[in-house]
Amino acid sequence: MIAIADPRLTFARQILGPVDIVSTSEMPPHLLVLADVRDSLHVVKRHTNLDRFHRETYAYATWIPHLSDLAPKMIAADPATRSLLLSLLPGKSADRLPSGSLAERCAHRSAGAALRELHRILPVESGGAVPAYLAGRVRWWAGRAYAADLISKPEHRTLLTRADTLATLTMDGAICHLDYQPRNWLVGQDSVVRVLDFEHARLDARVRDFARLEHRHWRLDPRLREEFFTGYGRAPNEAEHDLLTRFGVIEALTALVRGHERGDSRLAVHGRTLLNQLF
Repeated sequence: MIAIADPRLTFARQILGPVDIVSTSEMPPHLLVLADVRDSLHVVKRHTNLDRFHRETYAYATWIPHLSDLAPKMIAADPATRSLLLSLLPGKSADRLPSGSLAERCAHRSAGAALRELHRILPVESGGAVPAYLAGRVRWWAGRAYAADLISKPEHRTLLTRADTLATLTMDGAICHLDYQPRNWLVGQDSVVRVLDFEHARLDARVRDFARLEHRHWRLDPRLREEFFTGYGRAPNEAEHDLLTRFGVIEALTALVRGHERGDSRLAVHGRTLLNQLF
């Protein structure tokens, strides 16, 4: 039987020459860790979605170099296999830190500082494009939830009304990560958080990068919120806090629909609970 070569490995060898696979239990299956002849470590990330591949490639080529050593460096990209060859960052995933520990609080403070650097790359006044886009996201997620019988007709109507209101609001724009949470943070031995996975990155409402943390992670331990904004440099003002609450609708619908689609009851219950609280 002829073995079929892993296309990620073929791509990496075209760029790096001979490489060896580094066995690790900490990486998900779509990531391949490799060592070259100089024992330098690299990672190949393969996308299943071509749009996300192009979005992440663009992010690494334009914005992410400004983060210096706080994010991986893109070495090469291969549209044929939807693969990115990246430098391997040191550290362990922040979502494995003990809950309530000093290490967890320090990680949130460092993650706040890292996000501040991302938001500084291209701060802009949003105009109407970002609010209109976000209103569209609420309508889209609400439509999917209603079609899957996850929300009632009155709830659907309420969500569409909230989308109309969201489209009229003013909000500061920035380059956002848009999946900013501990699973995408690596904590090094120097206790500095470095950031992974920029496949969702785009110009968006700056405050939206706090939403996943606010509505998924900080409710159980408000100290994490305080540490994060200490690292970030300032907490949201009253208008920004109002926006953050409004963005909870997007977080709730995302969790509800994704949890339903993936059979993840914990995520679906979180989405339903959050939606009830926001109503």
